[in-house]
Amino acid sequence: MFQFKQFSVLQERSAMKVGTDAVLLGSWAPVGKAKNILDIGTGTGLIALMLAQRNATAKVHAVEIEENACLEASINFKKAPWSDRLKVYNDSLQHFETIIKYDLIVSNPPYYQDTFKGLNSNRTLARHVDNLSFQDLLFYTSSMLHDEGTCAFIIPFSEEDYFIKLAKKNGLNICKLTRVRGRVDLPFKRSLLCFKKKFCDCEETELVIEVKRHVYTSDYIELTKSFYLKM
Repeated sequence: MFQFKQFSVLQERSAMKVGTDAVLLGSWAPVGKAKNILDIGTGTGLIALMLAQRNATAKVHAVEIEENACLEASINFKKAPWSDRLKVYNDSLQHFETIIKYDLIVSNPPYYQDTFKGLNSNRTLARHVDNLSFQDLLFYTSSMLHDEGTCAFIIPFSEEDYFIKLAKKNGLNICKLTRVRGRVDLPFKRSLLCFKKKFCDCEETELVIEVKRHVYTSDYIELTKSFYLKM
């Protein structure tokens, strides 16, 4: 069990546990006045829970292909203060059917190709692109996104250029980009990206997580203070 300020996350069944990537995206994604939000590949449901906390009226749907993770997300949603606004579907993105055009779509997608394929099958499913390529992710995101909506992702920094070009081919224009590094002396590790269907100027920023081990920067504390107990 991982305890946050306003909710807790059971993570015994899900292959992917609570991690910094999910917390970053859940804190950073622009929830605004979104009425309908979709979290693709929700895992334990953490990002969906964070977005429901940040937006007091939005209905948040989540899609999760792995059965155990979906069950765990469902349990976490039922325990949350906003359980009436949360719903999880045990389905692949490719087979998920909805008539809703979402105001915000988010995903912390799988990104490994061959690395770590010796892991157990559920963890492999959660971490590898075999069942959800970037192309499929962006194609279906674009098709389900409201014309005035936004979508946000966290990916490895090394995939940034490729992801932005692929998004463009799917009718999505980069509007916000934050590059993340663990410490100021380390290379960039992750990219947080936000897209819209309409062309817009891109706001670029950087985020450093730690000053040193377990000593967090003021920027990271400011971003995540609504969630972590010790922030």
